[in-house]
Order: sequence, then structure tokens, then C-alpha cells
Amino acid sequence: MAWFKRSDKGILTPTEAKREVPDGLWFKSPAGKIVHTRELKNNAYVVPEEDYHVRIGSAEYFEVLFDNNEFTELDANMESGDPLKFVDTKAYPKRIKETQAKTELKDACRSAYGKMNGLDIVVACMDFAFIGGSMGSVVGEKIARAMDHSLKHKKPFLMISRSGGARMMEAGLSLMQMAKTSAKIAQLDQAKVPYISLMTDPTTGGVTASYAMLGDFNIAEPGALIGFAGPRVIRETIGKDLPKGFQSAEFVLDHGFLDFIVDRRSIKSRLTTLLKMLQ
Repeated sequence: MAWFKRSDKGILTPTEAKREVPDGLWFKSPAGKIVHTRELKNNAYVVPEEDYHVRIGSAEYFEVLFDNNEFTELDANMESGDPLKFVDTKAYPKRIKETQAKTELKDACRSAYGKMNGLDIVVACMDFAFIGGSMGSVVGEKIARAMDHSLKHKKPFLMISRSGGARMMEAGLSLMQMAKTSAKIAQLDQAKVPYISLMTDPTTGGVTASYAMLGDFNIAEPGALIGFAGPRVIRETIGKDLPKGFQSAEFVLDHGFLDFIVDRRSIKSRLTTLLKMLQ
């Protein structure tokens, strides 16, 4: 019965010598597809085969859009204060500092200018990782200043929205950003400077009710959730059941609120073609 016996104990690897798989090496999609992060990055952060668009932030969008990832950032050090002394505590400033440390971002929006396939463009992009991409005074001001740069230099402006809505810790000051950014968009229109609004998953609340829906061209990524209030709130308000997927980009396109849906892998070439046509 020698074949049931192990004659050579072999070499055992000490526990301290074992190598663990690094965190973040693989990505698992909601459908269970496993993709190496390098392959995901090379595919514009879209899962191959199933075309699932992974939520990404400003750093990744700038990498996708700007030639050689070269750009000049605008107002990079602008950050929120606590103008309303929220609830007479330091809770809001503390949360800002904690989120800055966690995300390595100053606030929920970054803006920059550079070249996209050789064309000048200004891009403002929201970061959902920073307090749900909420629109506060800094977000509104950075967008307004980026639009000022577009106006001054006659460069097309691209707004990439991903937000849960207004940042209510700033109350009325947050809501006023809707009016401020909308007024800047009117100036872009008067100067005939193209404004393209790209809505990604999710785009909701006061952002949807202002600059996200005011583009010369309103476009979206596949499957993006786009709406003002959530389904439960709307259902309770109107007292009716809602169509399945009524806030998806595809539903919104079918009902005339979008010009087209664009795959992230082709967005750079599609935008370049569009801007050349406008020129």
C-alpha cells in the first residue's frame, strides 16, 4: 500500500514568506465578471464583454480625455469653509477635512484645460467620492470660474456630472449655485461657446435641475441614473407606480431629454467629431 503513503514531505513555505494578492489588483463587476485592473484601465474603465461602465472620478476622466493626460488644473486649492456655522458645531468642517484626507481631493469638483485630440477644451468633472459629489459653494464657484476661462479664451466647455444633489450643510448657499452656474451657461450661449453636458451614474437633485440639463448637447453614459428625486419620493408624491427603469439614460433618451448616449471608450473621438462639426 506504498502508493497511499507520502515518502517525500516536500518543501513547506513558511507563513511569513507567503505572498498575498495585492488589494485592488482585480475588479468584480455587478454581474460577477472578474477583470484585471490593468485591462480595465486600458479599456477606459469599462468591463469588457458586458460593457459595464465602472464609476470613476476626475483623475480617470482627465486621463481618458486629455491628450497624454496633460492638462492645467484651475483653482486646485479651493476648499470649503463653514459660512453657516452648521448647527453651531464643528461637524461640517471636520467632515470636510476627513473626506479630504480619505479621497486626496479638495472638494467634489475639479476643473482643468488642455488638448483633446489636438483641440482646446475646458473640462469640469465632479467626484462622487467626495460627500456624494454634493454641490456646495466650492463646486459652483469652480464651475463658474472654469466657464469664465472658456469665455475668455473661446474654448469649448465640457461638464461631467456625477452627484447626489445640493450639499445641504450649506443650505441656501448651496442652492444658489444652481442660479450662478445657469447664468454662466447663458453667457456661454451668448458668446457662442459650445457647452456639452455629460451625465454619468448617478446625476440627481439640484445638479440635474441646473447645469447638467442645460447643455447645447446633453449626453450620457450607458445605464446612468438620471433624475431629480428618487423613485420612492416621486411615487409618494404622485401616488402612481413608475415605469421600470424610468430614470435610466436609455429611458431619458427615448423621452427626448438626451441627445445621445456615448460609450466611454469612444467618448473622446465622438466629442472631437462633434466639436469639429460645430467649428
